Amino acid sequence: MKFKLNHILIFKLIAILFLTVSCGSDDDSLQRIDQILNIYIKNSAGQDLLNAKKTGSYSSYAVNDAFGVADVAPVSVPLKMTTDSIYYFEYLRGAKRRTLDSLSPDNRTYHSKLAFALSRTENNAVITTIDSMEIKYRWTPSVFQVSEVLYNNQVVFTKSADAPNAINTITIIK
Repeated sequence: MKFKLNHILIFKLIAILFLTVSCGSDDDSLQRIDQILNIYIKNSAGQDLLNAKKTGSYSSYAVNDAFGVADVAPVSVPLKMTTDSIYYFEYLRGAKRRTLDSLSPDNRTYHSKLAFALSRTENNAVITTIDSMEIKYRWTPSVFQVSEVLYNNQVVFTKSADAPNAINTITIIK
């Protein structure tokens, strides 16, 4: 009987401890994560260059992690379409992130580098363009978010630290 009472007591203590720990956090202790990028590529006339059915558009693509462990380190960047039939790349994650700077243990900047190989056919010849994208991330205990995006070394997106979570939309003009 004493053995049974000890087990019940231990079980009650574990249950109380679990309830105390699980109820002890609030929304302020959660880190906001904001890293989705929707990338549109258009020409100066506004033509969707990711719609392979349109003349002059890219018919195939590949994305590679420039920080990958091998020369070819593919990254999944699916091609999606809006309800208006406009194509875009959706980048969630997949490329390695390296520390760019550590201002303090509670404020860091990371970055990833991607290489986009965009191919199209001109005069019966396949032309491939290699473009680069650098994504900079801001990390603090309260937020992990995309802070800046450079495409071919040109800033195409910035976000302030206090901006709300959103799908980050980038339009590249080629």
